[in-house]
Amino acid sequence: MNGYELIEQLNQKSAMMDKALEATKERAIASAQAETGYRTALAKAMLIERDKGTPVSIISDICRGQEEIARLRQERDIAQALYKAAREAINVYKIQTNILREQIEREWGRG
Repeated sequence: MNGYELIEQLNQKSAMMDKALEATKERAIASAQAETGYRTALAKAMLIERDKGTPVSIISDICRGQEEIARLRQERDIAQALYKAAREAINVYKIQTNILREQIEREWGRG
């Protein structure tokens, strides 16, 4: 692979990293919104159970077992996993970019 092809690959990785950064931002917002929805619904459910006189020691388990709360928790967990995956993609692109830079340096430094 010649130096020009390496530079083209470097530019492609840079563009991919830009897209990953944008995706990370979007996924961070989605993760925060999912966390807010889950925690708010859980708190409301816990207050309802407390008003019913449910023993405090089992309120948490009862509320987390409710279908809507479980669904919101699943959505939160998925959003967090997608956010972490986007962050990891950025790290992979950084490593690949550094490798390409080193290859370019070796290719152009041979002259």
